[in-house]
This record gives sequence, structure tokens and C-alpha cells, in this order.
Amino acid sequence: MAESLKKHETCFNGVVACLVRGIADNCSKDALRTSTNSVVDMKNAHTQNEEYLKLMRKLDLEIHEVPVDHNLPDCCFIEDTAVVQAGVAFICRPAMESRRPELSEVIKVLKSSLGVKIVEINDDDAIIEGGDVLFTGREFFVGLTSRTNMAGINQLSMAFPDYRVTPIEMSNDYLHLKSCTTMAGPDVVVIANSKDGISVKKQMMEKAVHVYRYLTIPDAKAANCLYINGTLIHCSQDEYPESYKVYQKEFPDCPKLTLPNSEFEKIDGAFTCRSILISSDCSLLS
Repeated sequence: MAESLKKHETCFNGVVACLVRGIADNCSKDALRTSTNSVVDMKNAHTQNEEYLKLMRKLDLEIHEVPVDHNLPDCCFIEDTAVVQAGVAFICRPAMESRRPELSEVIKVLKSSLGVKIVEINDDDAIIEGGDVLFTGREFFVGLTSRTNMAGINQLSMAFPDYRVTPIEMSNDYLHLKSCTTMAGPDVVVIANSKDGISVKKQMMEKAVHVYRYLTIPDAKAANCLYINGTLIHCSQDEYPESYKVYQKEFPDCPKLTLPNSEFEKIDGAFTCRSILISSDCSLLS
């Protein structure tokens, strides 16, 4: 029990580093997106990304930058390439073949800079993206979406045998599980007030091995947040004023920081998409 609690706390309050990757020059034109009418202002996107990195430095995280590849328009969304917990880096397999070349440079940095154990998928039918993988510190919930299938979920389960891995059925309204739910702290789940969000909450409550606090957010895209070492990073007041009010009201004693994300939303990007957080249980950083 004590060891389990220690691992749980390390996940949220023992984050020491993050992997990030820059924005490809062809991101605006060629990045995958559900809305074909969206146009990314690249100057503003770079500004927002610099604010993101500045915040990570403010939180005293060691930043490991994977070299940007300007032939890979989605490479800044590094979360989809790997799931890193307990000293293990599970290498995902993106559903779109055009994104799979993103993996090689990420693996190099994970090996050379972090020294984690690399686990790769050995099932050709498996697809899984990190945006579908929600780790609560106690267990994994994984979205069954167009980007992740059961074969991929089974591979994740084999990579992390000490944790329960539970599939969550999703409609096509959301790209990933973390498009509508994330962790806002130890045992606190933020979830969108939407049809899918309600369904996800119901499934999690029925299948979870632990009891969580669930907080409903009025704006679906604002349900993606980050909690790092006691600080909650969430949507700005300008972009989602109603959801901003909920965060301020429900977390009165928690340090909070806000970030803009408008340009990345145009290509289905959220806060969690642009980094892989590394806890102190990774060998070279402990």
C-alpha cells in the first residue's frame, strides 16, 4: 500500500522533466485536423509554444527537446508517440502512417537522455496514441477511438503489468480520450459536460479500482489541463471564461497558471499534446 501511494504521489508531484518538439514549418498547411477550414497563424503558434516552454521552465522542469523535423507536420504533438511511467517508455503506433516516422527521434532521446526502458509494439494490427491514454497515478484508462484499438490497448497492458488498464468506449465526436478528460490533480478528474463526457464519466465510475472526484467543465476543449508538482495549468479566461471560472472556484487553494492554446486547437492540439512528462522514477533522473 505504501509503495502504491508513493508511486501515485510521484506521478503528480515528482515530475522532473519533459520531452517537447518544435513546430514544423509545414504544420499550418499539412497537419492532420478534423476541421478542414482551420488556418493556423504560425507566428502566433510559435508565440504560444514559447509561452508553453517558459511555463515548463518556471516549474523547474528539465526540458529535453527532440529535434524538429520539417517533413513531419504533426511532430509537435509529441504526446502521441510514447507513454512514460515508472521508468518504462512504451512506444506508441499512431493510427496514421504519416505520423509513424515521428517515433525514431523520440526513441533516441528517451534512450540517450533519460535512460528509460524502451518497450515497442510487437503486433502489426495494434494502433495506439498517447492522447488516448489517461494515467491517474493508480491505473490507466484508454480511449477506444479511431486512433486506438484493442490490440494497442493490450500492448500497453503488457508494458505496464503492475497497473490495471481499462478501455473506455468513445464516439467519433472526439479525437482522443484526453480531448474530453484529464487529471487536475491526485484523484481529481476533469471531464467535459458533453454526451461523450457523460459516457466517459459513467464508464470510469463503473470500472475504476479507485474512487475519484469528478469535476464537470462546461467547455469540452477546456477539459484538457495539466497538473505538475502542485500547480494546475488550465485554459485562459479570454478563451473559455465559463470554464475558467470553474477552475478558479473549485481549486481555491491550488496554485494555478493559464495558457493560450487557440492556434493549436485549430489542428486538434491540447495542452497535454505538446509534452511527455517524466517523473523522478525514471532511472537517470532519480
